[in-house]
Amino acid sequence: MRTARWTALTVALVATLAVAACAPVDDEPTGDATSTADGLATVKDGVLTIATSDPAYEPWVVDNDPSSGEGFESAVAYAVAEQLGYDADQVEWTTASFDQIIAPGAKDFDFAINQVSISDERKQNLAFSSPYYETTQAVVTLEGSPAADATSLADLKDVRIGAMVGTTSLTAAQNTIAPTTPVSPFNDNDQVKQALTSGLVDAIVVDLPTALYVTAAELDGGLLIGQLPGSAGGDQFGLVLDLDSPLTADVSAAVDALREDGTLAELEAQWLTDAAGAPVLK
Repeated sequence: MRTARWTALTVALVATLAVAACAPVDDEPTGDATSTADGLATVKDGVLTIATSDPAYEPWVVDNDPSSGEGFESAVAYAVAEQLGYDADQVEWTTASFDQIIAPGAKDFDFAINQVSISDERKQNLAFSSPYYETTQAVVTLEGSPAADATSLADLKDVRIGAMVGTTSLTAAQNTIAPTTPVSPFNDNDQVKQALTSGLVDAIVVDLPTALYVTAAELDGGLLIGQLPGSAGGDQFGLVLDLDSPLTADVSAAVDALREDGTLAELEAQWLTDAAGAPVLK
């Protein structure tokens, strides 16, 4: 995601300046970015360079190998590349931490994909594609809890549920599950998780990316029960580009095309619902 930067012609001698003034001016971007056969200014000629973090976790990337095309974000990246006219062997992956991806300044990749939420604050320093994913809400519990065997919304009616105050998670828990015991609000997600592990609540509602992470890495015996239907409306993830990247419009158009033809929905169902074991609860 390297922005094609305009560089000033420099001269050391007056004579050189005079010659330059008479010569035809090349209006194409110069610098580190170069134009591909398709006319896209990329970091490397004929190559689309994509960044993600290392390690990259499932279900976003399978086996920490984005080049496999397996995992939601890996598959999305290759689908975008194809829309832009790049074959799989023209895609090159590079490593960048989350902090490096969102930091201001020029990048050494064409775009990054790493569950980065689009926000007005980040837009001050970065460019984003249109969103390729909008977070839904999910229900998490622990092995042995009263919610552990739940497979439907009806099974959750009589369990104690917690969520973070002022969030889509709390609203979705109240409106979609509508438990007989009012949903317990907590100040932040750390308190939500503590309430679950200490037995103050039987299940919690968080966004799906958080649910995937906490059940895999933070909660001993954590169980992801499933997603709440109709709960989209949380954070939107976008591909990250340099602030002045000439690729932004093309990349956004590629994402839009994948949304319109149903590809994004298919990949979401394949990797975030089926492979991740996060069925939509009914």
